[in-house]
Amino acid sequence: MTPHKTATTLADGRELIYFDLAAGARRRRTDPRSLPPVSTTAQMRWDPLLEEWVMIASHRQDRTFLPPADECPLCPSVDGHRTEIPADDYDVVVFENRFPSLSAGAALDDAGGGHPLVEVRPAVGRCEVVCFSSDHSRRFADLTPGHARLVIDAWADRTLALSGVKGVEQVFCFESRGEEIGVTLSHPHGQIYAYPFTTPRTSRMFQAAARHRRRTGGDLHTDVLDAERRSGIRIVAENEHWSAFVPAAARWPLEVHLYPRRRVKSIPDLDDAERDALVTIYLDLLARLDRLYDRPLPYVSAWHQGPVDDPDDLGYLHLQLFSIRRSADKLKYLAGSESGMGAFVTDTLPEQVAHRLREV
Repeated sequence: MTPHKTATTLADGRELIYFDLAAGARRRRTDPRSLPPVSTTAQMRWDPLLEEWVMIASHRQDRTFLPPADECPLCPSVDGHRTEIPADDYDVVVFENRFPSLSAGAALDDAGGGHPLVEVRPAVGRCEVVCFSSDHSRRFADLTPGHARLVIDAWADRTLALSGVKGVEQVFCFESRGEEIGVTLSHPHGQIYAYPFTTPRTSRMFQAAARHRRRTGGDLHTDVLDAERRSGIRIVAENEHWSAFVPAAARWPLEVHLYPRRRVKSIPDLDDAERDALVTIYLDLLARLDRLYDRPLPYVSAWHQGPVDDPDDLGYLHLQLFSIRRSADKLKYLAGSESGMGAFVTDTLPEQVAHRLREV
């Protein structure tokens, strides 16, 4: 299914794209606001101790923080309140972030102190916001299957487009939900980062996958998925094309991984049947999570797509969905071991979590 798209430009030059369920939807293209230029001062600094890039974007200190519903910048525009979306209604909208960590026009305004081991570069890339619905109170789990499929098609469209941008090495689609997670806008939305480097987690997974292949001749992700399906004790839900399970070494109190049965590397590689099946299992999974404590669960939903360049054929698309809520009235904070050493201590048993999610 090809989504119906309408592209326009906001008052400060940022791109906005409407994705509509019905062809021929009329969307306002003109943004009447007077906006200052978007900051292009984001930079990256190389951490020589961990050998990874750190993005520094000091202009984000001034970004919008938990506005009341009638001042939400992601709702449709109405008389007296012009938002990031010029139209008076929409299905799904994607636009460039007004406070980006990565920017196509990034330029250095600070040499970074001249440390001989700390390389400094402009943080060239792109950050986009994905608004799932014009309804401020709706959650992703509340979307109709057709509307959820439109979001998936928008993720695929943007992944494909951003993967073709010069200098982009990895595209990351994700949703953070809940003030406990650190969300600063309550409107149902996610984000997309187009990084000019391969992220640390992906680099580590690819190193592990390469060692597994040398040792066994197999594909690491395929073998993990096959082992979980054979065991069955941590499986939460399955359908013809997807399997959801709690990983055996889960780091978070609630963590579920969702894999397609067929190995693909990115969301655009999913065919129509796989996307439709993803809608079914993903909406079911989100509903289970929200029923667990009879309240909306704070979570991060992170799509792990391989880097744009994968010459060793190690990538396997999968979703990591996790929450810091460890009980109905307690949160899991990253304490000394996790924050200081990166060594996780979890308070829940993966097999018990999977059982609860199956039963809920």
